[in-house]
Amino acid sequence: MAAALDDLLSAEAVRRRARLMLDAALAGKLNAFGVELARLPATAAFVADVIRRNYPSLAVPPHARWRHFVSGGEDRWQAIARSLKVDKQEMARIRFDLAVTSVLLDAGAGPDWRWRDPRTGETIARSEGLALASLAAFESGLFSTDPGRPLRADAMKLRRISAEEIGRAFQASQANPLVGLEGRVEILRRLGAAVLEHPAIFATAGRVGGLADTLAAGGTVSAPAILKALLVGLGGIWINGLTVDGVRLGDTWRHEAIDVAGSTRGLVPFHKLSQWLAYSLIEPLEEAGIVVTDLDGLTGLAEYRNGGLFIDMGVIVPREPSLLARTLAPGEAAIVEWRALTVALLDEIAPLVRNELGKSRSELPLAAILEGGTWAAGRKIARSKRADGGPPIAVASDGTIF
Repeated sequence: MAAALDDLLSAEAVRRRARLMLDAALAGKLNAFGVELARLPATAAFVADVIRRNYPSLAVPPHARWRHFVSGGEDRWQAIARSLKVDKQEMARIRFDLAVTSVLLDAGAGPDWRWRDPRTGETIARSEGLALASLAAFESGLFSTDPGRPLRADAMKLRRISAEEIGRAFQASQANPLVGLEGRVEILRRLGAAVLEHPAIFATAGRVGGLADTLAAGGTVSAPAILKALLVGLGGIWINGLTVDGVRLGDTWRHEAIDVAGSTRGLVPFHKLSQWLAYSLIEPLEEAGIVVTDLDGLTGLAEYRNGGLFIDMGVIVPREPSLLARTLAPGEAAIVEWRALTVALLDEIAPLVRNELGKSRSELPLAAILEGGTWAAGRKIARSKRADGGPPIAVASDGTIF
């Protein structure tokens, strides 16, 4: 039983069970959604057009948090990095410290939150605003115990981080509400506890960035192995994460369509934030001289930009239009269906996008299609359809899932 549950802590299990959900949809067996595969070519053409506009050379970087640190044409992280006089190992630790804290603070901010950039006065919303706010917090030393070394994420500081500190860093107030503020704070506290709980994973004592040393130890690491380390090391941080027979399954939910034998029947893993984080750790490792293999071993991300693209383009079709007018909890069957279908359809659309652009899988891996195409296309069509640019389905976020 433990081995079967442990298998769910993998991208392969995410992909396999998402495919089962798609098969159920195509057979008309889902209650909330149907799927119109005939709409997929038009969606692929739309995504390809977005890629051409955003990256005319078709040299698309991988989907990662680092893209969100660019504002007004300025790469804020690179500006910090250029000022540092550290060796490549310490640079990797710093980048891990930043990426982990920033990604874990990245769940949906809600439609009303904004962050005002002190440098430019620009007001920035959603994931881009969260990214710049978290970068500013990191640069200020908010997560460090050592005032002389602010660019750190130390377990002892994370364990005692307060809602007031995060609220100030993210400019949250009654007039500028940040959805799931308390949930974000609790995740950071649990992150601190997890670092102390797993010294073999976080090799540098008491520091998030110690994970870089562990993953770099062999000189080569696969993307799925990065994810596995995160799922094991961070398994206890998820506030609403599922635990079955003592195995922490994190971003895993239940749906009756996953009709498999054994103890994992009905379980649907996504590991969205963990996979987003795994993607974001690839570049720091590569820049430290580590070879990262099997990038396509990770899956597409089950989040609202990718999922919204498929609904807005008519690929995922609600059986009842009223579904789009409701706010749903993350564990509701409709949301589990939507997320699983999104993962499976990203695998389906990827070869179509490559064909549109005349690129091979090695030239345009899934991570690049997510970055240059589906995420950006989802945001673009959302802005054309809804005044706030939000997703077609409202999810009651606790600050830990989307």
